[in-house]
Amino acid sequence: MQAKRSAEWVRPLRSACAVVGVVLWFGFLLPPFFMWARRYEFVQAIQFGVFAFWVPALLAVGAPWSRLRLASNESYAVTPSGERVTPLRLRWIDRLELKRSNGSGQSRAIALGCTFTVLAIFWRVAPIVDGLVRYPWLTILEALTLLVVGGALFVDLVESPPIRPGAPRTHRIAISAIVMWAVWVVAYLDGMSHVSWYHAFHHVAGRGISQAADQQLSAGFIWAMTAAVFMPIIFWNLVHWLESEEDPSDELYRLVREERTRGFFGTRES
Repeated sequence: MQAKRSAEWVRPLRSACAVVGVVLWFGFLLPPFFMWARRYEFVQAIQFGVFAFWVPALLAVGAPWSRLRLASNESYAVTPSGERVTPLRLRWIDRLELKRSNGSGQSRAIALGCTFTVLAIFWRVAPIVDGLVRYPWLTILEALTLLVVGGALFVDLVESPPIRPGAPRTHRIAISAIVMWAVWVVAYLDGMSHVSWYHAFHHVAGRGISQAADQQLSAGFIWAMTAAVFMPIIFWNLVHWLESEEDPSDELYRLVREERTRGFFGTRES
């Protein structure tokens, strides 16, 4: 009964997260935010934070896969007798999760963390940001690449049913912290620089926001936006890891997933 009530409370919350993520993604690709991002560095930084962190995290938490017909509405289960029960129709996400369960979750999470960190830094270096201001089509490429790679990373950091993180909690904590710190360092160097890294933003003395304020606001927003995403992930996994170094639910999920994978592929082979 308690689990059912929890599911009834979590389901609409997940739906709301997915909707907010989609609205933010499209909202920052359309006026007025799209135009403001070409005039002010701090708005461009907010746009980057939305594309890189908020949208992938919200979609991962929202888990809209079954509503988009990418995953089955039926759940996986194993009966007390050990018989495997799988959805009658395995959709794309279901098959992807079965393939993911065969690989090394730790290696995949580390590789995704490194790839995402490099990609995030790439979109913040001076020539690229100047290009985003001068060539609007690059913003669409930025939004798509960060969505794909960021989405792949966040489904390995948070629960996104039917996708489960494959790495243990300690690895999720470390990856989250490293990605956050790497982006913080880049933002700090930009904010504390005496000259602007980005030459495409033009500031006129006495009119509008100054160059120094624009830089500092940019760094501050990136710090705040990354912290708002990664700090909850870090502390949530830390609390659960401190409760038990070997989470029984994690072990149960792992056993069920292995049983499900063996049974599914065994059925296909026969």
